[in-house]
Amino acid sequence: MAPRKVLTGARVVLPTGTVTDGRVIVDDTGRIAGHAAEGAPALDLSGHWIVPGFVDIHNHGGGGASFTSGTVDEVLTGVRTHREHGTTTVVASTVTGDMDFLAQRAGFLSELTEQGEIAGIHFEGPFISPCRKGAHSEELLRDPDPAEVRKLLDAARGAARMVTLAPEMTGGIDSVRLLAEHGVIAAIGHTDATYEQTVEAIDAGATVATHLFNAMPPLGHREPGPIVALLEDERVTVELINDGTHLHRAALELAFHHAGPDRVAFITDAMDAAGFGDGRYMLGPLEVEVKDSVARLVEGGSIAGSTLTLDRAFKRAVTIDKIPVIDVVRAVSENPARLLGAYDRVGSLEAGKDADLVVLDEAYDVKGVMRKGEWIVQPAAARP
Repeated sequence: MAPRKVLTGARVVLPTGTVTDGRVIVDDTGRIAGHAAEGAPALDLSGHWIVPGFVDIHNHGGGGASFTSGTVDEVLTGVRTHREHGTTTVVASTVTGDMDFLAQRAGFLSELTEQGEIAGIHFEGPFISPCRKGAHSEELLRDPDPAEVRKLLDAARGAARMVTLAPEMTGGIDSVRLLAEHGVIAAIGHTDATYEQTVEAIDAGATVATHLFNAMPPLGHREPGPIVALLEDERVTVELINDGTHLHRAALELAFHHAGPDRVAFITDAMDAAGFGDGRYMLGPLEVEVKDSVARLVEGGSIAGSTLTLDRAFKRAVTIDKIPVIDVVRAVSENPARLLGAYDRVGSLEAGKDADLVVLDEAYDVKGVMRKGEWIVQPAAARP
């Protein structure tokens, strides 16, 4: 079958390193091909980077739409917004709500998962600590009873990918075991756990730190808390929100240094305002004000998710945090794809995988986005 597109001249980031003046070949199935047929048309992308499509495992919405409460059209608006910023694979995250509502929402989002619009569901709450609730409604929080966790998994009909919980709460460790047994990521977050309780949860099967540093006890020299346990264990991938608001640059550097580039996943934790603008929004039952692109609860002022898109996280990591491009690619593409069990399809530019890719210019701004071989954002050079 003749290839549909040949992209040439760019710096192409592969798992083994960066290829200067490289090329990516896309066949008629929307996958990356190993070789081009003679005479295949080429698109010259000299002066650009080609990197794998971004994978966001923690995202609540965007484009003015919420994944927790939006209609089908609204959810798709949010998905499209993030795709335009390079995120070709997105997991839809919910916020704390009534259990019956969350179960209903799980069924709704599972249909979009089956259609391939989203990559599954992440339940952030209600099984979290009231001491570290952040932008979650305290009256709706509950202990992580394994029976109730199982209720959400059943409602999701195989689409549940991750559940964030506080392991120190009643039922926490048993729920971690339940999730691990069902192949669902158990993520430690919004927690007041001690170092020892966190270690116990990791041993029980927890493999992700939900937005490390945020909504958990700070690192202490006598009471190291969850941060040290999560950073030191090679079984754990740490989520980081690299928007310049949630984390000081030194904290980001600390995480990269101790966890290493293979154990970091950049996330957005985005809410409705991502790619949309300042104003008043609802995050579950709570009102949020977004000012200067920073989202905070109207009551109390807690940070309420972010307005981040992963292209901004990428650019900041390279230009401000001075992280090598290949390590940033691991954090936005390869590592989260591995977590989802989707690395055979996405997360790197290798033959046989979906042609999900992002074209960046010298300033690391998005100039093109391709998903499954089709341009979502078409580079200027490719336009008629």
